[in-house]
Amino acid sequence: HVQLVESGGGSVQAGGSLTLSCAASGNIDDSIVMAWFRQSPGKKREGVAFSDSNGINRYVNSVKGRFSIFRDYAKSTLYLRMDNLKPEDSGMYACAAHRTGSGDVWASFRYKGQGTQVTVS
Repeated sequence: HVQLVESGGGSVQAGGSLTLSCAASGNIDDSIVMAWFRQSPGKKREGVAFSDSNGINRYVNSVKGRFSIFRDYAKSTLYLRMDNLKPEDSGMYACAAHRTGSGDVWASFRYKGQGTQVTVS
């Protein structure tokens, strides 16, 4: 059984930075797709960054150039570095692992964390 636990959220001013962590426990394959999703009040949950099994990282257009997704395989931890944060980046950020369905959507991932709150003012 795989568990994902996020940390690193908080409140920051616009222009600030945060680094989120997602620690994976259990038998997790390093080759699986991992991702960060966020959900803001009144909006649909969206995938913001993806770490594909072929080593390619992908980002939603709104965060390109500001967010960076990376993994520490030795620690089984996924990170999301967020720079130049904007108020519209506020939301609950959750990580997901092991895409078993089609599309970069929350429902396609087998393992999901509870999330960590990010508030940008």
